[in-house]
Amino acid sequence: MAVFTGSYTTHTAIGQREDLQDAIFDISPMDTPFISGATRGRAKATTHEWMTDSLADATSDNAQIEGQDHTSVSTSAPTVKVANYLQISDKTVAVSGTLEAVDKAGRKNELAYQLAKRGKELKRDMESIALYPNTPNGGGAAQARIMAGLPLWVVTNDSRGSGGVDSGHTAGIPTIGTFVDGTQRAVTETLFKAVLKSCWDQGADPDTFMVGSWVKQIASNVFAGVATQNVDIVRAGEAKAGVAVGALDIYVSDFGAIKIIPNRFQRGRDGWVLDSEYYGLTFLRPMQTIKLAKTGDAEKRLMLCEWSLVVKNEKALGVVADLSTTT
Repeated sequence: MAVFTGSYTTHTAIGQREDLQDAIFDISPMDTPFISGATRGRAKATTHEWMTDSLADATSDNAQIEGQDHTSVSTSAPTVKVANYLQISDKTVAVSGTLEAVDKAGRKNELAYQLAKRGKELKRDMESIALYPNTPNGGGAAQARIMAGLPLWVVTNDSRGSGGVDSGHTAGIPTIGTFVDGTQRAVTETLFKAVLKSCWDQGADPDTFMVGSWVKQIASNVFAGVATQNVDIVRAGEAKAGVAVGALDIYVSDFGAIKIIPNRFQRGRDGWVLDSEYYGLTFLRPMQTIKLAKTGDAEKRLMLCEWSLVVKNEKALGVVADLSTTT
C-alpha cells in the first residue's frame, strides 16, 4: 500500500527520544561451588602452614600376656607439615566524574555498579585459580606469589590417563616440576568408583563429585542406577504431566550419597571427589575495597584479597583425571 504524498514519518523526523530499557541484562555465570563450599580461616603470614597426621595401621594380632612388663614403647611418628603460598588477587576500576554525573540507563551510580561487577569477577577468578595447576611461587621483588591449586595436591587417591604424573613436594609445598597431564580417556563409572573407594579406604567420607559440563552429561548417561527415566507429576485440579529425567544429581554409592555437581570454572578434564570437611580457604586480608588517591577527574578503587587454598589432608580428596571432554 502506498504512503500518502507528503506524509511525515519517523524515517525523516528529528528529535525522537531514545527507547532504551532501564535495565541491564547479564547472563554471565556466578556459581562457584568449590570456594563457596570451602571452610574459611585466617592466615598470619604470606606462607600458610598446617600439619597432617595419621594413626598407625590397624593390626589383628594385638594380644598381650597378662601382667606384661613393658621395657619399651611404640615409636611415635611425627606430624607432617605442609604449606601453601598466599596469593594477592585484585580488580581495579576508575570512573570519570562526567560519567557519574550524566543520566544513565540501568544504574544510577556507575561506581557502585562497576564495583559490584568487579566483585563478581574476582570471585570467578578465585574459583578458577583454586582449581588450576598454576606453578607455585614464593614471590619476590618482581614476582607475584602464586598458590598451589588443587590439581597439584591430590596424589594418593588419583586415577590418571597414560603418561600422567603426580606433582612432587618441596618443603611441604607442591611443585609443578613433575606434574604431567595424561592422555585423555572416556568417562566411566568404573574410574569414579575406584577413586571413591580409595578415598574411603584412606578414611574420608566423600560427599561431592565435581565435574565439567561434558562429564556431567556423560555421567548422567553412563552411570548405572537411574532406574526411572520418566516421572508422572499430579497436582490437585490439574491433568497429569510427564517429566523426563535425564540428569544424575545424587549417586548413592556403597559409601554414602554423593552429589554430582557441574562447575563452569574448573578444567573439564578433571573430576574431583571431595570430602568438603578437608579443604578450605585462608585469608591474610579478606576481600576489601580500597579508595585510591584521586589524581584527576575520576574516582578510583582497588578491590583485593590475599588468600590461599588449604588442603587439610590430601588423602581425603580424589581426582579422576584426564577425562575426555569431547567423546
